[in-house]
Amino acid sequence: MAHAPTEEKHDDGLEVVSVSEHNPKVRTVRVGRPELEEASFLPAVLKGLGITIRHFFQNVGGKGRRNHQIETIQYPEEPIEYPERTRGLHRLTLRDDGSVRCVACMCCPTVCPANCITIIPEETHATDVDGHVVIEKRPAVFEIDELRCVVCGLCVEACPCDAIRMDTQMHAKPTYSRADAIETKKSMMDRNDLLKSARVIGGNKISGTQDDHSTAVQGGVGATWRDPE
Repeated sequence: MAHAPTEEKHDDGLEVVSVSEHNPKVRTVRVGRPELEEASFLPAVLKGLGITIRHFFQNVGGKGRRNHQIETIQYPEEPIEYPERTRGLHRLTLRDDGSVRCVACMCCPTVCPANCITIIPEETHATDVDGHVVIEKRPAVFEIDELRCVVCGLCVEACPCDAIRMDTQMHAKPTYSRADAIETKKSMMDRNDLLKSARVIGGNKISGTQDDHSTAVQGGVGATWRDPE
């Protein structure tokens, strides 16, 4: 049972008609009806058409040629230049001897919010500067599901060895199979050779198996975020 109607304004601007006697928080409010102009969506439609028509005449008159933001790019036939800090497909950086830098510390799969990184570590033997054989870890399996990746770059930030980067300026291509969208350890290592032969990153041409001047995600122009210089 409710109280008699009482016309009052609530804090949120709604007009309160009645209040329940059992629970004062339960109230009946009057909802205003939208006007014909709002219900028809006609002004919004005309506004959108006006923007489209304005861009059309700008392009026809030649003014649109100087406004690159409204140009239509015939992609992928017409390549576009990505910003320098674009997060692209992952690559695994290499040591001077050609082996992968990753030590299978599991930091990247732990921090990944999409849970798209799979690493299976294995034991490996290496030689230190004194010639002693030391036991280390390396990834036997390193896979990234690009269908689940959200391109956040947290894996790059979390890596203590700078073993993974997203500075390739490449993006995942459409596939007919989910399995083809999974990046493997080999494919991410081979991407270094593609960059070395065809890419210039951060104004520095890659001359070896690794690039110490890339700026995607982790640093500024000309230096990595880990180095003081």
